[in-house]
Amino acid sequence: MQLLVFILVYPALWVISRLPFRAFYLFSDLVFFLVFHIVGYRKKVVYENLKLIFPEKPEKEIKRIRKEFFKHMCDMFLEMVKTMGLSKEDIKKRYHIKNVELIQEIEKEKSILIPCSHYANWEWNVSLNLYVKSKGYAVYQRVANKYFDKLVKDFRSRWNTALITTHETVKTVMRNKRNDTKAIYGMVSDQSPMVVHAHYWGEFMGITVPIYNGTEVLARKLDLAVVFLKVTKVKRGYYEAEFIPITLSGKNTEPNEITKKFIALAEQQIYEQPEYYLWSHKRWKHRDKVPPEFQ
Repeated sequence: MQLLVFILVYPALWVISRLPFRAFYLFSDLVFFLVFHIVGYRKKVVYENLKLIFPEKPEKEIKRIRKEFFKHMCDMFLEMVKTMGLSKEDIKKRYHIKNVELIQEIEKEKSILIPCSHYANWEWNVSLNLYVKSKGYAVYQRVANKYFDKLVKDFRSRWNTALITTHETVKTVMRNKRNDTKAIYGMVSDQSPMVVHAHYWGEFMGITVPIYNGTEVLARKLDLAVVFLKVTKVKRGYYEAEFIPITLSGKNTEPNEITKKFIALAEQQIYEQPEYYLWSHKRWKHRDKVPPEFQ
């Protein structure tokens, strides 16, 4: 059954990835109309999240942000498919990195952890490997369908990026450290961990929730550098990335310092342009389960 689904869907994905950009974004407009106006995919979840985080905003503004978010979400997920057909010239034109020289300088001495959030376009972050010498790794969630999982790995692995699952991350980082292999690890770090696996709770957008602190644990244990990746949507189909150092020496940070700095930077960009954050996931679903020690 998995193979049958793949055979049926893959040709459509291939065609979408080869569309000229003008036609590509017209198709995205059609998808938005279907998702937002006809299907109503997660409209209630997005609305409730926005009301929770921005209680001071008037109803009209909440609905405006929601609508703009869905437009962007359709663009972004189709841009992920578009990656299959993007050339190096296309990605460099549409995903501009302001200060890649910062990473180029740090990688001479240390491996680097690069956390980011579900903001703007995190799929095109893999293009960083066009500019650096170190081996690049991207942490991802395995897709249930093994054929689509391979497809995702193939197009996300373009430009010398190796995909590793969350379960493979620690052993990969440890092995590279042991072998003195310089590497760069990109990870989307604002997901909501399962409560039983949560080791740290803190405020995210003013709400206390469980927060992944794996980046900090690795950085402090192995003395890695940590650099936040801020991605801004300049206009439709164009993004600008900027690297913001959190620490150049993980072992010289205080407990929770790295995690708190990451959260603060993630919050800042969301407040600047909230419509480009991934409001459709239930990031604050565990807010009523805060352990006593974190209240």
